[in-house]
Amino acid sequence: MKTTKSQQEKTRRHILRTAVDLITEQGYDATTMKQLAREAGIGDATIYKYFPTKERILLEYFELNIADALKQLDETPGLPEFTLHEKLQLLVDGVLEGLLPDREFVEIARAIVRKSPFVMMRDDMQSQHLLKERVVAFIAAAEESGEIAPCDFKNLIGGLFTDYLFAVILYWLKDESDEFADTTQLVELTLGVVTLALKSGVMNKMSELATFMLRSQMARMMQSGSGLLDLLKTARRGLGSVAP
Repeated sequence: MKTTKSQQEKTRRHILRTAVDLITEQGYDATTMKQLAREAGIGDATIYKYFPTKERILLEYFELNIADALKQLDETPGLPEFTLHEKLQLLVDGVLEGLLPDREFVEIARAIVRKSPFVMMRDDMQSQHLLKERVVAFIAAAEESGEIAPCDFKNLIGGLFTDYLFAVILYWLKDESDEFADTTQLVELTLGVVTLALKSGVMNKMSELATFMLRSQMARMMQSGSGLLDLLKTARRGLGSVAP
């Protein structure tokens, strides 16, 4: 009998919960896929239909956490009326609250990622796309309402938010302050700086300044001629040194 998507999702979450508990208890290397399957009450081959590797289990744990945090955020009453800072703060808080019960497992996962940093930099992580879309939408809404100045870097900021979020998680893991007060302050300050920069339009102004300086420099070199040639020669030598 074919299983429904709902049943598959339930099984996936059950396997993840089993993996978190087992890996926390006996460690990542000591836990095998076969042991996970038996602890979860499924066939040895069935587990590979959900998670081809233990590495994928780590990824899926964070994927699920972020998806749940986004769902919780969407269910917040009056969300459209919140400021950009408040929306981003709620999102980060939701992720950290979801990780809190499994903090020991998250620390184990961090150690694995530290050995293989590219584990968390996969382009196929759905959470990266979901976070980017949501953050871009938040910035666009703030821009449309006049809360912030027009922003030409929405996609860039949205794309960097995943890196920011994982950096916050790493800080949180080392935070020994009461009720993680230092992490709370860090998030509030960093998001405050970003939103203030967006309100002032300083990011676009910096881009305009950089563009002006580049154009001025290029114009000067075009007039002198030799400066541009020297730059092109230097660029060619640099590129040639790294060419296969």
